[in-house]
Amino acid sequence: MGRQVGRPLTAQTLAHSIGARCLGDGTVQITGVASLDIAAVGDLTFFSDTKHRAAATNSAASVLIVREVDADIASCTRLIHPAPHAAFAAALDLLFPIAPLRAEVSPLAQVASSASVDGARIEAFACIGERTTVGSGSVIGAQVFIGDDVIVGENCRIYPGVRVLARARLGDRCILHSGAVIGSDGFGFQPTGRGWRKVAQVGTVIVGNDVEIGANTTIDRGAIEDTVIGNGVKIDNLVQIAHNVRVGDNTAIAGCVGIAGSATVGARCMLGGASMVVGHLSICDDVIVSGGTLIATSITQPGQYTGVFPTTTHREWIKIAAKLRRSIKANPAPG
Repeated sequence: MGRQVGRPLTAQTLAHSIGARCLGDGTVQITGVASLDIAAVGDLTFFSDTKHRAAATNSAASVLIVREVDADIASCTRLIHPAPHAAFAAALDLLFPIAPLRAEVSPLAQVASSASVDGARIEAFACIGERTTVGSGSVIGAQVFIGDDVIVGENCRIYPGVRVLARARLGDRCILHSGAVIGSDGFGFQPTGRGWRKVAQVGTVIVGNDVEIGANTTIDRGAIEDTVIGNGVKIDNLVQIAHNVRVGDNTAIAGCVGIAGSATVGARCMLGGASMVVGHLSICDDVIVSGGTLIATSITQPGQYTGVFPTTTHREWIKIAAKLRRSIKANPAPG
């Protein structure tokens, strides 16, 4: 079953809005959205992956977004666009409009007298610290804690339960999902004869514009310098970014990635789920790291890097490991 839209549109109106060409009956009304295999009359869907060609041909959708080369795949109304998935995303924004912001401070919120929250919405039980600024158009959800001397840019959305600690800076149009912690202490300890001595973490976290940070992701403050997240970075749930890390513009980081302290990740990179980056190394721009891969040395050339051995039975893995050990003993590394 698909999803009923919040704002029905005709196919022709939607085509004009998303820069597509309408082929077929442009007056058909779009009342829902659905995936190819379950779409019904009134639904909008899209086709971009050849694996789903049969589903597209047999789809009962009223409107289908397709590339020019696939214009004849179905007889329903088609919206011709060079990037169907991206066009579908744009359509969702139009079909499910966000309600206008009401700028107000809940009487159940705690806002420091020196804080500036003009033009923002502060929901119940949120706490805004001293000398903190929340930009116009931003929404601070229930039970969010924002510490002292924080800057939150304009038109940000901070979902319930987020923690943004002292002196952190968020750019404009950032989205922080529930449970995210920005600016916690980095893992800084030095061994002594009496145990571990904590090293004060005196830096902070600087987040650029148009950044999205997933649920329960943590970004540690810098030890001395700052941890920096560039513009347009997208970070999934359950990611750990340690102190002094720098992430370049428009990089995407999937769930359960761990980036150790003082590592640098370039621009337009993609880090697959559960990949690990060792500290004090650098990854250049335009690198793809496959899921589950350990990056233990710096990467200086763009491309895709994979270090995942395919799953096999335990008995077979023992045999492979034994062969690897014998090979290493027979051919030791130089030096």
